[in-house]
Amino acid sequence: MLIYLSEYIHPDAVRLIRQRAEITDSFDRIQDVDGIILRTVHIGRDIMSRAVNLKVIGKHGVGCNTIDLAAAKELGIPVINTPFANTNSVAELIVGLMLDISRNISACDKKSRGEGFPCIAPPEMTGIELTGKTVGLVGMGNIARRMGEILKNGFNARLVGYDPYCSNGQADSYGIEKFEDLDHMLEVSDIVNISVPLTPSTENMISSANFEHFRKNAILINAARGGVVNEDDLYQALKEGRLRAAACDAFVEEPPNGRNKLMTLDNFCATPHIGANTEEALYRMGMEVVEGVFHVIDGLEAKNRVV
Repeated sequence: MLIYLSEYIHPDAVRLIRQRAEITDSFDRIQDVDGIILRTVHIGRDIMSRAVNLKVIGKHGVGCNTIDLAAAKELGIPVINTPFANTNSVAELIVGLMLDISRNISACDKKSRGEGFPCIAPPEMTGIELTGKTVGLVGMGNIARRMGEILKNGFNARLVGYDPYCSNGQADSYGIEKFEDLDHMLEVSDIVNISVPLTPSTENMISSANFEHFRKNAILINAARGGVVNEDDLYQALKEGRLRAAACDAFVEEPPNGRNKLMTLDNFCATPHIGANTEEALYRMGMEVVEGVFHVIDGLEAKNRVV
């Protein structure tokens, strides 16, 4: 049995693969590969059509935007993911980013390491509390709901949300007030969190016109996918003070670097897509994707099937 794996996954998951299969980190033997396990590798129609023995593609994580799902469906290749394994880790990072930019933590650290401040509690670094704020959820999936639960229980937050795929009844059961109009939700939100996949319908979902509806002191978090928030428009909105601050863990070009003009702004915080990068989440994702791939190869019904 041959499994393609070229990216880091938890060592225990690698050992689990080696108990039953050989691992290849290239497509030189693509015709012999039984299963593909990936994190960010692009798998298109060309690779799938040459993989005549391929039985399953396993995504280590949730988002499958690097996999040609239409081709996989057409060719009858199951694609599975690990939809719950990283939920808590990403939700905790989102809350951490909210705390960082609401209290200027990274900005204070950066300046303290340089010229420093002339006094303690400098007025220009005055922050805002999360307690009692209205949090707008763009997308009400597993991660957004877990993050909302943390904020509601820990900070007495009011949760509002926009998600065309979530019914009013579901939103009520989650303790979230659903809005049918995105801009209307933005107008009442002190904090806005993005938790949607990158699809044709969500690309540039938050762009110039939407920023006109943000509260002036609002903060924005995107730990989902780059491209959902238009980065040029976000830059302009932050520079012009149309919102207080923003933090992103996902970018169009990853990992982020100094070429991205958002990095020049003091009211912006960047992390290199570390939402699921915890020991706990990496273990869960690794073990679940390996077990899921073997499950399909053994002829059993696919768990967490995407297509």
